[in-house]
Amino acid sequence: MKLHRFNEEGITRFGRFLDELSADPALGVPADLLTDPACAVAVPPCPEVENRQFINRMDAARYLDSLLSGVTGCDVQRDAGLWAWLTLCYFDQVCPPDGHGRRKAGERARYIPAVTDYQKYYRHLLAGPYRVFRAHRSNPDCALVLLCGPLHKPGEIVEQFVARQEIITNPHAVELATAVYYDPDKRSFRRGAAGKSGGSARRLADVLRQFDVTWDLYWLPAMGILSKLPKEFDRFRPEESV
Repeated sequence: MKLHRFNEEGITRFGRFLDELSADPALGVPADLLTDPACAVAVPPCPEVENRQFINRMDAARYLDSLLSGVTGCDVQRDAGLWAWLTLCYFDQVCPPDGHGRRKAGERARYIPAVTDYQKYYRHLLAGPYRVFRAHRSNPDCALVLLCGPLHKPGEIVEQFVARQEIITNPHAVELATAVYYDPDKRSFRRGAAGKSGGSARRLADVLRQFDVTWDLYWLPAMGILSKLPKEFDRFRPEESV
């Protein structure tokens, strides 16, 4: 299928489907909207969108970066119609049905991006990981803690960081979060990283906000920030930094 974007009618009808899905979780997915000329417009140079399964958010972001690299027909990062169309295209992955064919959609910003609200923009299940990948494209592995989860379930750790632009766009802060909370053996989050306890991702976000008053975190390298963290983070420190 060639890449398209939803026009206003397409966004409206997709949004109506999401509303109806909340009332009827077994509602069928309106895949016909993807090619309905009243709803969807081709995006030059019309690359082919692959029907593929993504391993995790990193896999999806890497593919989307490649797919959209030559697009000229819209402002990729801020086009709600483009991301809404892609979301419907991969709806079975961003909102998979359970064993009974029922889906739990959640808030609309996960499917139609709130492009004017950065605190919600990153919650979009495709545009969010894409934008993280783009921000750290020179070294995407530094953002693994934000991209290791499945598309439909980013996880609480991601939620703690993505709403804070001063963290999500800072390569040193993101590299620190990955060093502290990503387990390379499990290819997932370290145990205890979520929640409200000492050393959790929630606490790190608060501590970084406090640090930002005193130090320039865009200049201070990740290991430099790590050395300044209070003792509550000791259980998450990488072995080579101890």
